[in-house]
Amino acid sequence: MSELEKRQKILEKIKHKLSLLPDQPGCYLMKNGNGDIIYVGKAKVLKNRVRSYFSGSHDAKTQKLVSLIEDFEYIVTSSNKEALILECNLIKEHHPRYNVILKDDKTYPYIKITNDTHPRLEVTRTIKKDKGKYFGPYPSAFAAQQTKKLLDRLYPLRKCKTIPDKVCLYYHLGQCVAPCEYEVDQKQYEDMVQEITKFLNGGHEQIKIELTKQMHAAAEELQFEKAKEFRDQIKHIEVLMEQQKITMKDNVDRDVFGYAIDKGWMCVQILYVRQGKMIERHASRFPYYGDAYEDFVSFITQYYSENPALPKEIVLPDRENIEEDQEEKEGIKEDLQSWLNVKVLLPKRGLKKQAVIMANDNAKIALEEKFKLIERDEERTTKAVENLGKWLGTDPIHRIEAFDNSNIQGANPVSAMVVFVDGKPERKEYRKYKIKTVKGPDDYGSMREVIRRRYERVLKENLPLPDLVIVDGGKGQISAAIEILEDELGLFIPVCGLVKDEKHKTAQLMVGNPPEIIPIPRDQQEFYLLQRIQEEVHRFAITFHRQSRSKSMVASQLDSIPGIGEKRRKKLLKHFGSLKKIREASIEDFKPLGIGDKLAGEIMLALRQEQDGSS
Repeated sequence: MSELEKRQKILEKIKHKLSLLPDQPGCYLMKNGNGDIIYVGKAKVLKNRVRSYFSGSHDAKTQKLVSLIEDFEYIVTSSNKEALILECNLIKEHHPRYNVILKDDKTYPYIKITNDTHPRLEVTRTIKKDKGKYFGPYPSAFAAQQTKKLLDRLYPLRKCKTIPDKVCLYYHLGQCVAPCEYEVDQKQYEDMVQEITKFLNGGHEQIKIELTKQMHAAAEELQFEKAKEFRDQIKHIEVLMEQQKITMKDNVDRDVFGYAIDKGWMCVQILYVRQGKMIERHASRFPYYGDAYEDFVSFITQYYSENPALPKEIVLPDRENIEEDQEEKEGIKEDLQSWLNVKVLLPKRGLKKQAVIMANDNAKIALEEKFKLIERDEERTTKAVENLGKWLGTDPIHRIEAFDNSNIQGANPVSAMVVFVDGKPERKEYRKYKIKTVKGPDDYGSMREVIRRRYERVLKENLPLPDLVIVDGGKGQISAAIEILEDELGLFIPVCGLVKDEKHKTAQLMVGNPPEIIPIPRDQQEFYLLQRIQEEVHRFAITFHRQSRSKSMVASQLDSIPGIGEKRRKKLLKHFGSLKKIREASIEDFKPLGIGDKLAGEIMLALRQEQDGSS
């Protein structure tokens, strides 16, 4: 059966399932040929939404997704809100490839007051149910650390993770009450925790007033050093809480969202407003595949499921679609509000509307920057490829094939080839080679074998020939490649070598036989292109070598055990997953594989002895 016939059969099956879809809200799960879930979406009316993927025109990106769909499932819910929650949970569970928007694993820092006998402040990205007090999220680790640094100066809580035997420098600086040496009244801790909580909940103005009183009192008592310390603390608070781009008089913590779409991509911009002041922003860019606004709302639900410390308010742009009725808009707002248990606003005027416009504008600019950078890089790469041929004195170069060998003292020798077409990697055409005929660390011999195997196949299968072959190394590697190409195969392809410096970085380009150095300046785009190619083929070869070495080590450890052949070794690794798990198994765990108690004991003993010997 041809690929076209196979696809038509799949579409017939899908068409039949589409006719059975209900007119109800719910979630749909798109699957590929392996049964993997590749996309999860939600819909107010399942029948309309799922059908839309298989009818009408789509951009190239969505066409790619649809071409991979071979089946789908759906789950009916009683409301849009349930669909929203279910979609969020399904994406977290399955991590579908095309739900990129909801897989931003960025975690935000929080300031935590630990629930210890002697509490301390720390910055953390993980919220645990440990009775500690968490404040945040902060837009960056720097913002959280600066706030903690200020609080450390103001309140002398314990600083050390493990209480030492004697007082440290913090005690002498007046920044620790030294529970290591002195008994501290719990009331003193409670008062400090209360003050810190007040500060982090927006009471910094009141704390400034109290510090100002203490500064004046110290000055009146002629304690000028102490008065200076209070003055410095007040200045630190002012710097930290300095007014920024947006100021709202209500001092409410809120996150303001905006988004923009272009060329199948979405950018979501979040403005963090804390105590009424905009302190920072964060942008996420990703391809989207469904309805833009619904995918935007899905991003928000996923974002807050990963960052559970909510602000008092979130502000969103309205869905700008005149055909959509007000009731549906309110429905989206209410669903988010009731699930997140936070006030959700879609402002139509005023300062909050201006903040949303600012977020939208910033999202649009961030997307434009992304596309401009891509265009600029493409222009530079195209120019570099054109000029490379001029440097080498050849016709224009379109296809480059680069090779690199990898081994450790001759063990598990491998080679790898990468392909660049018009300056861009063609990863589907990368190839890996296990060296078969060469024993020991013979780099030139390995190069001859791989070049022979590659271009014998190119000739046999009538594959496209490269305009340039790049080898990792100098004269020896170039000569080895030319020997096979010209003398054995009759192929006259330019061959160049990339020589590295003592720091293992691309240093110079050599070409010809005998090889000559081509003096491409290091600040030229052509040099950067060669550098990228060399780094890519080295990365690919090293990765393959590590995999081969790892498999070889596993095989050798198991093969050395009497009674374990290749068949049993494969069954063991498939069943347990790793040597570590085999080592930790019990006698009973081997019985499903038909391995008796005696052999199971020998396996475990051999692996544990080998581990002890190598540790």
